[in-house]
Amino acid sequence: MESDIFKKGIAKRRKVLGDEYVDKALASADELGADMQKLVTEYAWGEVWNKENLSDRDRSLVNLGMIAALNRSHEFKLHVRGALNNGLSKLQIRDVVLQITIYCGAPAGLESLRLIREVFKEVDAEK
Repeated sequence: MESDIFKKGIAKRRKVLGDEYVDKALASADELGADMQKLVTEYAWGEVWNKENLSDRDRSLVNLGMIAALNRSHEFKLHVRGALNNGLSKLQIRDVVLQITIYCGAPAGLESLRLIREVFKEVDAEK
């Protein structure tokens, strides 16, 4: 049985990341991954992403910087899509990458630029 916080988390996760990604993540939740999906959905998406003091847009800005600093390219690309879904423009995301470059270094900034180009190309092709 799904808890209320899990349901809130799934709703927020779908809003930010899209149904296709969430459906794929949940479908792959086997014996090893099911508890991880539950944990991330309830705590990251159900609890933290549903706090009212930051907007989803603000959370996307913060996430892009942190994920770039951690060098997590798969998650970075995922959250670029989320940032677009949360109302950030391509130029605003580009400026986040410039900020990443200044504070995390040129390698992180150049990798982030490469990744946003990939995501923007994919998103444009889906239209």
